[in-house]
Amino acid sequence: MTEPILSIRNAVKRYGDLHALDHVDLDVAEGEFLTLLGPSGSGKTTLLSAIAGFVGLDDGQIRLRASDITKAPPEHREFGMVFQGYALFPTMTVRDNVSFPLKVRKRPAKEIAERTQDCLDLVQMGRFADRMPHQLSGGQQQRVALARAMSFKPQVLLLDEPLSALDKKLRADLQWELKSLHSQLGVTFIYVTHDQEEALSMSDRIVILKDGCIQQEGAPGDLYNRPRNSFVADFLGKSNFIDADVTGRDADILHCVADGATFDVQTDTAEEIGAKVRLALRPERLRIAKPGVEMLPAKVSQVSYLGERCQVIVKHEGLGDLLLSCATWQTGITPAPGLDVSVGWDTNACVVLAAE
Repeated sequence: MTEPILSIRNAVKRYGDLHALDHVDLDVAEGEFLTLLGPSGSGKTTLLSAIAGFVGLDDGQIRLRASDITKAPPEHREFGMVFQGYALFPTMTVRDNVSFPLKVRKRPAKEIAERTQDCLDLVQMGRFADRMPHQLSGGQQQRVALARAMSFKPQVLLLDEPLSALDKKLRADLQWELKSLHSQLGVTFIYVTHDQEEALSMSDRIVILKDGCIQQEGAPGDLYNRPRNSFVADFLGKSNFIDADVTGRDADILHCVADGATFDVQTDTAEEIGAKVRLALRPERLRIAKPGVEMLPAKVSQVSYLGERCQVIVKHEGLGDLLLSCATWQTGITPAPGLDVSVGWDTNACVVLAAE
């Protein structure tokens, strides 16, 4: 990473005995779309609020480029902010809402008019400029909130679960629009969500938090395909967890056995023969077929049809329940509860998880 636009060191925030942030270190690259992801109570919103200046740290430092902004009030940080609840001024028109930050900064009237119109056009709300917020849908209000946050050209745009109040289809549409806006503007986005699909689809980098600590950070594909521990493997998507014994190693391939099933895993970890490891096996890495000698015998317990995909829970005598996810047209069979099937996986389908 080049010199970060934002640098957080040893950030601590306590509420009594609760560590909302527990010695967090994080760098944010200029122009990056960074997502803070985690369940309720993980510390993601506290971290965003500390960056914004709404929450003071008990310890640690926040730097914007070369400047220490740890104790700077929110209005001096010049960050744009988009909230879950839109936070539009109900007695102002759309145009006045968007121009408000520019008027507060006493920009020239011509600049205010031009910049306001540019931002409204950017979010496809130009023709609604004279409407009041209550005359807009939720999605339209969120577009106005985005335009207002961008109007004064902030160095960093902070977004606190901005899509969570919208219905599923509109949320998906706005995800595309937000990603496109980020590409057009080149502004640094720091985005908070608890929605894994949202994080995976939009982010350059994801930071996963739990109990005020960073569990893992990286590009979406890296986190999904190489989760560090059970929490990440289970929170970012779904995983089957298998406790296995190490039986051998060939270079970087670890050979493991669990209840008669063999797993070959590529890893640079140093487990010795005889060690016990926990493996994560993604549902889409499993195959289902008619009973056959080269695959494990199992019985279908449950089936969930999702249109283009089918989720199936099968029971194996030793491994227990396994969740599979496969393209409906690729199954070759029609899974149904009670059906005898075989399940299999390719070499290197699993990931070795760190001990916790």
